[in-house]
Amino acid sequence: MNSKNSIFAVALLTSLFFLWGFAHNLDPILIPHLKRSFTLTTVQATLVDSAVFIAYFIMAIPAGIIIKKFGYKTGIIAGLLIFASGCFLFIPAANTQQYIFFLVSLFIIACGLATLETAANPYITVLGDPKTSTLRLNFAQSFNGLAAFLAPIIGARMILTKGRSLQELSLMSASARKLSLAAEASTVKLPYFILGCILVTIAIVFSLTKLPQFKGKEEAATSKNILHALKHRHLSWGIAAQFFYVGAQVCVFSLFILYATKSANITEIDAADYLGICGLAFLIGRFIGTVLMRFFKSENLIAVYAAANVLLCVIAITGHGMITVYTVIAICFFMSIMFPTIFALGIKDLKGDTEFGSSLIIMSIVGGAIVPRFFGYISDATGNIQYGYIIPLICFIIIALFGMTGHKAKVNVSELPVSPVF
Repeated sequence: MNSKNSIFAVALLTSLFFLWGFAHNLDPILIPHLKRSFTLTTVQATLVDSAVFIAYFIMAIPAGIIIKKFGYKTGIIAGLLIFASGCFLFIPAANTQQYIFFLVSLFIIACGLATLETAANPYITVLGDPKTSTLRLNFAQSFNGLAAFLAPIIGARMILTKGRSLQELSLMSASARKLSLAAEASTVKLPYFILGCILVTIAIVFSLTKLPQFKGKEEAATSKNILHALKHRHLSWGIAAQFFYVGAQVCVFSLFILYATKSANITEIDAADYLGICGLAFLIGRFIGTVLMRFFKSENLIAVYAAANVLLCVIAITGHGMITVYTVIAICFFMSIMFPTIFALGIKDLKGDTEFGSSLIIMSIVGGAIVPRFFGYISDATGNIQYGYIIPLICFIIIALFGMTGHKAKVNVSELPVSPVF
């Protein structure tokens, strides 16, 4: 493989990590925006995350099959075009002012994201020395962290600034209220239209670019089915760890504005700015973690980071005032390396099962649809959103266990029976 081609391929792939990170980190802006526009409870508002992460569960295996049959490049282009389609659907969604239409648009966006992530995550691990695959994936995911910093700040000023409070809306006449909500709904059009145009452009660039090809068949005598992939115990642990990690991340990021406005009594715009700082902490943590992996084993690092977050969740539950905001910023720092590290450790040494293993770990992202619901139920039932942090606390305990023992491969690939093609 030509090293120049490999470097360009890594650079091109890294742009994808930024783009899907930007899309994901607009969701925390959409949640309070839609919650106010449609007078939703916290649980109902979390349907935004449910629509997104259920798509990962549904789309991951079809994406894996597409990639296995047609290659990583085709999977990436398909993912970009599906992603763009969902972005463009925000225009009619805003025009109709129907919550379900927004959820459908987000679902389609997430189908594109699932396809992209199923292709890009394993692809970048094989573009270079296998010994540095985890480090390389963490570096690319750092640009996801950059998006987490920029998206809330940009999105808040494009989407939230024109919103009116419930008190202001209640004082309006029915016709004036309808016009106000229509104007507020229209603020989502421009950012998603711009994002959709960028995605189509990048899809064209990918279609015109020659990318390195990798054939798992050369490493494995035959293709394996998805059940065969599950016989790798470290993969099974990786699936569970990723389920709970994504669930915890969504609780922290997507519900941050709702959390901060209550726990620290700050405005939504101020909370969005602090959410941007959360993204910055996430970005810095990713870069620092990438450097630390040169000196410490990635599994040890993730165990320590998860243990730190368990303690921080206790403070998020019991603290008062701005200390709660600073605590969540620290949680974001320690979350930074978790997704790519779990992913890389989970698919390590899968050989012919890599595509299906990747699909299964991407499927486990459905944790982002399920776990925040429990956060919402606890918050609504107790009337205190801080108690919802009991859920991320449990998630980080499970991730710590993965880092300590679950990452260890206990089954020899060569001893596994050959299974028919899926």
